[in-house]
Amino acid sequence: MIPNIFFATTIIFIAIGFLLLQECAFLIPYRTLLLEKYGRVITLFAGLLFFNLFALMYLIVRKLLLKETGRKLAHIEKQLRTGESISEELSRRLSE
Repeated sequence: MIPNIFFATTIIFIAIGFLLLQECAFLIPYRTLLLEKYGRVITLFAGLLFFNLFALMYLIVRKLLLKETGRKLAHIEKQLRTGESISEELSRRLSE
């Protein structure tokens, strides 16, 4: 799950980067000055943006794909404890 979220975040981050490059084309003559003076700040902002995008994507995926995980796991645990409709090997491993 994490590699998929990382991949989706990277795609979104690159798309935002291309959009910014397209919109800020008028700054091309000042590129060296901007990178020398504000390079660290731009890098820090980009890193924080990537981290926040990753956290947002992770939250969205957890909410959409793992809605009823607790209920499903409780149902499986109940089946393991009672031994019905689950293989005997799994029930034996749980009791050990």
